[in-house]
Amino acid sequence: MATSTFISLIFMFAFLLLTNDHVSGGTDIHKAGYCVWYDTCEQHQQGYRPCEYNGPAKQTTDKSTVDILRNICPLLVTSDQPKLCCTAKQVINLEENMYLANQFFSRCPACYRNFVNLFCQSTCSPDQSLFMNVTATAPYNKTATIEDDDTSGNQDNDTLNSVLAVDYYLTHHYGDGLYDSCKDVSFPSGNDKAISLFCGRNYKLCNIDEWLKYMGDSTLNQQSPTDINFNMSDPGGDMKAMNDISFECNVPVDNDTAACSCQDCNATCPPIPPIPQPPSPWLIAGIDGVAFVVGACFIGFVLLFFLLILYGHLSTQELESSVSETQIHEKLMKEETSKSSVCDVFGERLEYGMKAGFRVWGVFCAKHPFLVLLCGSVFIGISSCGLLYFEVTTDPVELWSSPDSRSRQERDYFNTHFEPFYRTEQLIITAPKRNSTIFQTYPNVEDIPFGGVFDSDILHQVLELQNSISKITAEFGGSSVGFQDICFKPLEPFNNNCTIMSALNYFQNRVENLDKVVMDPFGFWVVNDFHTHLMYCTRAPTAINDTSALGLPCMGAFGGPVYPRVALGAYDEQNYENATALVITFIVTNHLDDSLNGPAKAWEKEFVAFMKQYSNDNLTIAFSSERSIEDELNRESESDIYTILASYLIMFGYVTLALGQATTCDRLMIDSKITLGLSGVLIVLFSVVSSLGIFSFAHLPATLIIIEVIPFLVLAVGVDNIFILVQAYQRDPERTNEPHEQKIGRIFGNVAPSMLLSSLSECVAFFMGSMISMPAVRVFSLYAGLALFIDFLLQITCFLALFSIDIKRQESNHLDVVCCVHKPTVSKAKKSEGLLFQVMRDYYAPLLLNAIVRPIVIIVFVFMACASACMMLHLEVGLDQSLSMPKDSYVLTYFNSIAEYLSVGPPVYFVVTDGQNYTSIPTQNQICGTSGCNQDSMIEQLYTAALQSDYSRVAQTPSSWLDDYFDWLKPGSESSCCRIYNNTNTFCNSSVVDVNCVPCRSTADKNHRPSDEEFMHFLPMFLSDIPTPKCGKGGHAAYATAVELTDNYTDIGATYFMTYHSVLKDSSDYIDALKMAREISANITRSLNSTTHHVFPYSIFYVFYEQYLTVVDDAILNLSLSLVAIFIVTFLMLGLDFFSALIIVFTIAMINLDLMGLMYLWDISFNAVSLVNLIMAVGISVEFCSHVTRRFAISTKTTRIERAHDAIVHMGSSVLSGITLTKFGGIVVLAFSKSQIFQVFYFRMYLGIVLFGASHGLIFLPVLLSYVGNASRRRDEDLPPQGESEPLNSGRGAASRPCFNGEGYGSISNPGC
Repeated sequence: MATSTFISLIFMFAFLLLTNDHVSGGTDIHKAGYCVWYDTCEQHQQGYRPCEYNGPAKQTTDKSTVDILRNICPLLVTSDQPKLCCTAKQVINLEENMYLANQFFSRCPACYRNFVNLFCQSTCSPDQSLFMNVTATAPYNKTATIEDDDTSGNQDNDTLNSVLAVDYYLTHHYGDGLYDSCKDVSFPSGNDKAISLFCGRNYKLCNIDEWLKYMGDSTLNQQSPTDINFNMSDPGGDMKAMNDISFECNVPVDNDTAACSCQDCNATCPPIPPIPQPPSPWLIAGIDGVAFVVGACFIGFVLLFFLLILYGHLSTQELESSVSETQIHEKLMKEETSKSSVCDVFGERLEYGMKAGFRVWGVFCAKHPFLVLLCGSVFIGISSCGLLYFEVTTDPVELWSSPDSRSRQERDYFNTHFEPFYRTEQLIITAPKRNSTIFQTYPNVEDIPFGGVFDSDILHQVLELQNSISKITAEFGGSSVGFQDICFKPLEPFNNNCTIMSALNYFQNRVENLDKVVMDPFGFWVVNDFHTHLMYCTRAPTAINDTSALGLPCMGAFGGPVYPRVALGAYDEQNYENATALVITFIVTNHLDDSLNGPAKAWEKEFVAFMKQYSNDNLTIAFSSERSIEDELNRESESDIYTILASYLIMFGYVTLALGQATTCDRLMIDSKITLGLSGVLIVLFSVVSSLGIFSFAHLPATLIIIEVIPFLVLAVGVDNIFILVQAYQRDPERTNEPHEQKIGRIFGNVAPSMLLSSLSECVAFFMGSMISMPAVRVFSLYAGLALFIDFLLQITCFLALFSIDIKRQESNHLDVVCCVHKPTVSKAKKSEGLLFQVMRDYYAPLLLNAIVRPIVIIVFVFMACASACMMLHLEVGLDQSLSMPKDSYVLTYFNSIAEYLSVGPPVYFVVTDGQNYTSIPTQNQICGTSGCNQDSMIEQLYTAALQSDYSRVAQTPSSWLDDYFDWLKPGSESSCCRIYNNTNTFCNSSVVDVNCVPCRSTADKNHRPSDEEFMHFLPMFLSDIPTPKCGKGGHAAYATAVELTDNYTDIGATYFMTYHSVLKDSSDYIDALKMAREISANITRSLNSTTHHVFPYSIFYVFYEQYLTVVDDAILNLSLSLVAIFIVTFLMLGLDFFSALIIVFTIAMINLDLMGLMYLWDISFNAVSLVNLIMAVGISVEFCSHVTRRFAISTKTTRIERAHDAIVHMGSSVLSGITLTKFGGIVVLAFSKSQIFQVFYFRMYLGIVLFGASHGLIFLPVLLSYVGNASRRRDEDLPPQGESEPLNSGRGAASRPCFNGEGYGSISNPGC
């Protein structure tokens, strides 16, 4: 670095030596009333150069000149004919040169006055020589002029020298005052500070020295014809630094102006409210409060539980020591009989009525199977016809956002009053093989590091890729569609270039601009090239000219700015040249009518195909299109079809094989139930199809969740009922001369109430769940409830008929599957309880209900529930969008790149609804952010929020069409922004040169807002004005769609003010951004104090993330409604058995509680998908709990333990072989899915549902019933009477089985065992 600096100094010294022969200068006289220049000598490419003149100031007699000067330099006009060091032409030039400053700085009067006064003093002050010294001149050369023109002075042009350079001395007081008054002035349309445009770098890197240096150095700022060396030091000698009045921004400069606004002057701002601190964690003794309370409750429960067990044990021992076993039995019978109540009587009658009714129905179906099948087939056929109208909704908006939700209404309002948010196709490009490089600036050598993506050949390769994408074509509707046909063109029809947000658009996407280089006069040193242009444009993206010798604009070819935070990624604070990623965004027009987006979707498809094929060893590219997520979701669904089919096939195969009960090899194909099992599975599928068809008739679109999840749910319920019915028949003893139709009716009468209990509970629970407004959850609940109801109807009709036919086949020794084959010589099948039944009866039930095991079970399950209650409070709300993509999706790379490289979040629009009167100054002050506006105005509140972006999630002050409109309206010279033809009164753009173009308003109105008529008359002109070098405030590019003009352009409807969110990386960030934006909008609405209109925020992601604001409340409501529905149904169906119904609901709640604990441990976030699974878990849990509980409730055994034993043996075996094993086999296959969402939300949660359901239903529930189950007994004629041994003992006597009394198995106090 030292060597390069030394060489550069040698080049500079040689340059000065070689040019010294024709450069001279120096001011001899430095005293009050003397000038250093007067008049203009020549017009250079950058403007007029003054003529050297070291004489006394001259009196100005021209009234128009004095009037102009009084308007822009009032401090210099001390009389009607003041003495000045400038001519009328210089005054006019000064006015024109200051107009750009007027556009950007006049919103803060103090800044504008200080800035203009700096140049007023140098141009016209009669005391110039006191603080200015000419350091370089050149003989006036007429050939150097662009056009020959006469000077207005009295000097002889042939003897004049043009001033090339001067020293300008000013005090620190004035310089610092100037900078302090201007450093915060905003540039609304650019979401930036205005000083960035005048400093040549970002405002955060600018200071008074850098600012003055940039404005005065023609090598840095090519707009300056004369080098001005600003020097804030004491000049010494007869000179003294300029120390005129500098106005502070927080006070008015005169009676006609107000202090600068908070947005433009921090000194004006009220104290920024402190960021609310998050609530302190609730701690008790240094431990999480919830965990402490739950832990204390658990310990208290354990102590109380053991005390009750001890008390019960001592009471039993005392009873056994005083009375005989027979007396105990008689006492228990008497107590149980005396406890009978109205509810018990009602329960017995209800049970008898249901059994009798189902027995009759069972006999009918068994006697007339083909009639029943015909009726069922007709119903299925009619229902299935609805599939002709079948629709599947894949639009995420329609899935997760209710049409009545706030986000949907606000989205529709925005799309209707403005335009839908653009479709975007984006590339994130890095060059990992390229290291950063060093660029050395000239003439002041400074080493600037540039990221590897800014290597020249990398930029050329990226530009080639960008241009290739722009040339992609697609076929749609028989015609070719190019990017030019679908892209967004903000300045159309004046500019038909497409909007491409890219760093290459700083060069207007042209190779010749990228390659443009300006060398020093000797060709040794690069003065300007793409490096300097990038540095300038990233600091001033709205600049019409980079002010260098390159002469290139920063504005993109489409006519708008390219902000570095959008086009660059992974840079260090504001050092954009350190960026390691280029972000290219192709903007495509989006139509409110989606059918008009067909050409765009076709082009996007070709874009994705092109990028998948593109390869470049030097570039790493992540990309995505507007349609990518939806395409990948569909591809994921298609790729998982095989996984889902494999899962269902395994479950189908298990059901068809497990129903059979062959005892010998020669009866294997006779006693098997392959056909019956397959028929049962088909009935499940037909119930799903019928549900789809019926709702298709009602034009209620289905979702992919319905297609993927409901068959799983209905199969769980349907299979369980099938196993219960078939196994009950298989285990029932033969009765002499009982026809099989009567037997089927009797068995069906016994088990159908249990089937009805579970099915009705689930249906009602799901239908209650449909009350939730979230479309995906509501539709799922409706489809699931109807599918379960139809499945129950088909099971008690069609399956019962098929079962009757299959029993006839089996009894006549016909083979299964090939029923036409008959084996008459095969011996009759022996009745068998089944291996699983025997294991449950002889080993599992005695072990589970052992006096030692039972307390352990209760404690373990209660501990699990307590731990889960603590963990569920820490569940993460949201959905990592990467989980919704296949593992091999290109979109995953794009998501990762967004999190790593992007430097700004999504745009957010703050919309003011129709009703605000913008022509009224008081209501203008409620919105605007310029001088004179309210301190709590909309813009000021958003500005304050942007100062706390980490908290508010608002990255910067919004662009304000109202503030820019005020600046655009300000009167000035002939180059004013607002101009009209004086002969037609129509708009005249600032770039037009015509004598008939005059300013819209008089200079007398410069400090006054427009009248009502002026406001509405000129607003359409502002919104149609194209920004130009003379007027950078034209509103067409930035605000063409921001203002809704109504009533034939005579009134204003809705408007918006756009800014950006800060970087959002995960669901919690997006949710927080939505919450904060709504909170800010609510505060703004309150400040408007209006009942006719309000402010709301809108960003494209709100409609997807709003669900997470209410998903917890939705879950609580939905699950509560489902549990209440289950309680009511079970309470009624169990004959007003309050305790049994409560136990069922309590157990289901524990299953869901443990499932949420599993979600925390297994990193499953809480969202709509998991909510659907939790609702489904409630339904499936009914299957695990209701059958066992009902068997316990109707059991005629004496004690709770005996009844729990009876329930677990008879129903537990069916539940285990039915729903548990069936589901477990199908779930395991889901672990091999390519879809991450299947692995996380289906495999993990389904596995949890089955494991927790089975463990609670087959372990915890029987033990809980043995302790607190309803003690009342009901007579069931089909259960063995008291005192008799159970049937089907397979040759064993009562003494061969484990015996028990009221305390548990293994008691030695019962001699009758």
